Amino acid sequence: MDNRLTDKTSESRNTSLRTLMGTFFKIGAFTFGGGWAMISIIEREIVDKHRWIDREEFLDLLAVAQSMPGILAVNISASIGDRVRGRSGSICAALGTIIPSFLIILAIAIFLTPETINSNPTLTAVFKGIRPAVVALIVAPVISAARAAHIDWRTVAIPIVVALAIWSKLPVISNPILWIVTGGLAGWLIYRRAIANTCQSDNTTTKNTRGGGDEK
Repeated sequence: MDNRLTDKTSESRNTSLRTLMGTFFKIGAFTFGGGWAMISIIEREIVDKHRWIDREEFLDLLAVAQSMPGILAVNISASIGDRVRGRSGSICAALGTIIPSFLIILAIAIFLTPETINSNPTLTAVFKGIRPAVVALIVAPVISAARAAHIDWRTVAIPIVVALAIWSKLPVISNPILWIVTGGLAGWLIYRRAIANTCQSDNTTTKNTRGGGDEK
C-alpha cells in the first residue's frame, strides 16, 4: 500500500506544469453551472484519467476547498495543483480554471446581451437544453461523494437534516458556516475519542501481558 502511494506521488510530481494547466484549462472551458458542476469533471480527469491522486484524497481536498472562502472551483483546483506540483502547480491549476471562464464571460458580455439571448429562439433553446445537464453534473459528484464517505442508512439522516436546515432559510440554522464548524468539531471530538479508546485498549493489553509474565 505504501509503495503504491509512493509511486503515485512520484508520478504526480513528474507531471509537467504545462500538462497540469492544460488539463484545468480544458475543465474550465467545458464546464457550465458553477463549482459543483465542475467537480465530476475534475474527478474524472484527475482521479480516473491521470491518476494524480486517489479518490479518498480527492474527497479530502474537496472538503478543504468547501471550507475555504472564495470560489469552490478555484479552491479545489489550487488544492489539487498544490498536491501535484506544489506552489507553482497551485498557481497553474488556478489560472487554468480561471482563464477560460474569464474569456467566455468577457465574450458573452461583449456579444450576447440578455436581450439578444431572449430574442433569439436558437440561443434560448440552447441555454434551456444546458440546464438539465447542469443539474446532472451537480448531482453526480454528490452521489459519488456520499458513496466514498461510506454514508449508509444509519448516517444518511445527517446530510438530509443539514440540507433541510440550510434550505429552510431560518435565522442561524440556515447558515452553512454553522454546519461546517459543527461538522469539523464533531469530527475532531470523534477522532479524540477514538484515540483515547485506542490508548486505553493498548494500556489494558500491556497490563494484561505484564500480569501474565509476573504470574509465570
